[in-house]
Amino acid sequence: MTALQRKPHNQVAHLTADDIEAIEAELDALRQDVLEGRGARDAAYIRRVIGAQRALELGSRVLLLAGRYRPAWLLGTGCLALAKVLDNMEIGHNVLHGQWDWMRDPKIHSSTWEWDYSSPPEQWKQAHNQEHHVYTNILGKDNDLGYGILRVDEDQPWRPRHLAQPALNLLNACFFEYGIALYDLGVGQALRSGTGFSPELRERAGVALARARRQAVKDFVIHPLLAGPGWRATLTANLTANLLRNVWSHSIIMCGHFPEGVETFEQDSLAPDESRGEWYLRQMLGSANISGPPVLHLLAGNLSHQIEHHLFPDLPSNRYQQIAPAVRAVMERHGLRYHSASLPRQVGSAWHKVLRLALPNGWLAATTARAHRGDAEDGVGIRRRGRGTLRR
Repeated sequence: MTALQRKPHNQVAHLTADDIEAIEAELDALRQDVLEGRGARDAAYIRRVIGAQRALELGSRVLLLAGRYRPAWLLGTGCLALAKVLDNMEIGHNVLHGQWDWMRDPKIHSSTWEWDYSSPPEQWKQAHNQEHHVYTNILGKDNDLGYGILRVDEDQPWRPRHLAQPALNLLNACFFEYGIALYDLGVGQALRSGTGFSPELRERAGVALARARRQAVKDFVIHPLLAGPGWRATLTANLTANLLRNVWSHSIIMCGHFPEGVETFEQDSLAPDESRGEWYLRQMLGSANISGPPVLHLLAGNLSHQIEHHLFPDLPSNRYQQIAPAVRAVMERHGLRYHSASLPRQVGSAWHKVLRLALPNGWLAATTARAHRGDAEDGVGIRRRGRGTLRR
């Protein structure tokens, strides 16, 4: 059987091999129901979203021609930011996952889709679809877990450099598209390992740099020039919309993987013979949802249903809200926590972890105890919370 170890509360200790097989069968059946039910309504949904995104972008460009007037600039910038969020989250992320490949529409296909983002689609698909979704929340394997710059687990050794991680995380949020491009390349991993830039990495870096340069020229040169006398308004609108898109997408993704209570796993969790049921368990325990209205789910790319997305990354995103109650029922029936909370609570929890783990384990608790006891001696108990580990 699979068990979580070294946790104060072991969520899966009670599960037998038969229980895990039952979870696998229930979730497989749920996935099959959605696969068999895909059709015209789903296709119409993604085409409506793409149409709305393009209308918002076109409308924003027209409004920004009068961007010297503050109301036009505010409305134009807002529309542009919404267009960029939709392009990145509900459309680009999910199309590149292959969620809409079943339509066999060459214009809405993971092999042909181009998004308004600095990451080359092929490099993003490799890092995200084939690595992150396979090695979800496995320390040292899943680079999405802290993006290689954050300490996200108590059992990761603390280093003085971690004191800077709150500032690094804020910087990463503001320039998230470039951080993702670097992560997709594996630059941080190459630097940490000391192996340097291999010829293959240099070639991929050249592709990424060329794309980032094209994106920058489009946003900060071509569009302002096309705006004529209103070039300054268009330039500041593009800068603002990109910043808003980056901070929003960073926040949504933080909420899906970093809040307190989301499990992380050891590398030996990924056994060569890991069953699909065990993989399902890792996805459920290593993800968290955001509760809220439909508009939040749309703007989040339905990654507000991160648990459902990690269980079924290739299902159409518009179906996650529909199947969420069934997924929750499966988890609760088997004694597993369905981690869901509002956006403010999840953002606060994720940032709390970033701040807490910037310090040595138990430092705040120890400092508080000393302050209360007034010059207490060394030896204040420091409670360490073990990380979750799925083992065969």
